[in-house]
Amino acid sequence: MKKILKLPKFKNEDEERDFWAKIDLTDYFDADDFEEVSFPNLKPTTRSISIRIPEYLLGHLKEKANALMIPYQSLIKIYIQKGLGFDK
Repeated sequence: MKKILKLPKFKNEDEERDFWAKIDLTDYFDADDFEEVSFPNLKPTTRSISIRIPEYLLGHLKEKANALMIPYQSLIKIYIQKGLGFDK
C-alpha cells in the first residue's frame, strides 16, 4: 500500500462523484493490495430472448413443468444448462 486514502464527508452525491472522478487510485493502491472475493448470492444478469419452437413441443414442455410444479421457462433454463454441461 502506498499512502492512506482519507475520505472526506460528502454533502451530496454530486460532491462524492466529483471526488472519485478526480482521484487517481494508483497513488493509494498497488495491484498486490487487492484480494480475490466472490459473491455467492449475486444473481447473474439475465436477458430476454425470443425463440420459436413447435406448439406440440411447447405443450409437452408445459405439461412436464406442471408435473414438476415449476414454471415452464425455468424448466427450459434447466434443460439448456444440462445440454451445455452446466448441471447444478
